[in-house]
Amino acid sequence: MSKTPKQFSLAFGQAVIGPPGSGKTTYCFGMQEFLSTIGRKVAVVNLDPANEGIPYQCAVDISELITLTDVMENLKLGPNGGLIYCMEYLEANFDWLQEKLSQFRGHYFLFDCPGQVELFTHHSSLRNIFDQLAKWNFRLAAVHLVDSHYCTDPGKFISVLCTSLSTMLHVALPHVNVLSKMDLIEQYGKLAFNLDYYTEVLDLSYLLDHLSSDPFFKNYHRLNQKLVEVVEDYSLVSFVPLNVQDKESMQHVMQAVDKANGYSFGNSEQRSLQALMSAAVGADFHFTSTLAVQEKYVPSQESAVKEEDMDV
Repeated sequence: MSKTPKQFSLAFGQAVIGPPGSGKTTYCFGMQEFLSTIGRKVAVVNLDPANEGIPYQCAVDISELITLTDVMENLKLGPNGGLIYCMEYLEANFDWLQEKLSQFRGHYFLFDCPGQVELFTHHSSLRNIFDQLAKWNFRLAAVHLVDSHYCTDPGKFISVLCTSLSTMLHVALPHVNVLSKMDLIEQYGKLAFNLDYYTEVLDLSYLLDHLSSDPFFKNYHRLNQKLVEVVEDYSLVSFVPLNVQDKESMQHVMQAVDKANGYSFGNSEQRSLQALMSAAVGADFHFTSTLAVQEKYVPSQESAVKEEDMDV
């Protein structure tokens, strides 16, 4: 570690986390373009040593320090152990990261993190990196991406709720859970309930009723009931729907994150009194409503009936 660390001015950003395939890199690419369009200077930091073929303009890339391929070849580790080693290696070389980040003063940061679930539910390295960034005057919000297709399976959705809750408690950052790939949700089948049931995580006993109809899950009804009670007792998990190709959807997520990391209360951009009050009281005056997203991507039962009548 450097004995004379450079003092960072206040910087805001997002730590983009989530399971493999949830769309983290695509999100960073889309959010970089969106924020650049509205006038923010954006620096994307790739913290995933296994990330190849990066589509966005990368300001800082961990592959300049270490890569997963080199670790697996030289230390004979598997992909999971190799990722953990890479994060621990970055943790031991904070001076490298500090020097790289210091070149982008006045920027808004997007940290593209690895997709190994254990890193943000059990292992301490990624959390230690976020803690160090906080000491360097970074104000981050964790953006936890979850593939929206899990909503079509009650068992998977309960599992996602438990993972999201564990992540929120372990990472210990202001947190925004996001249901990604909303434009593809129709391909996975019809939802048992309206979309707002899943985004607001309403009475989960209805999901248990759906699980009970499956002979396999019927044997584990009591276990599932206890898992649901844990999620409901903490009452922390909710989701924001996202289609990265839709500007209104991106604005919805951006404003939720701006409230979480405190960017809304700064003076980096011109803001109307209405926008500031929206952030202060938690009202989503400028947000796309969940109902609008549902009407756009999830056909209602009534429209489905009309389509069937037309087919007949």
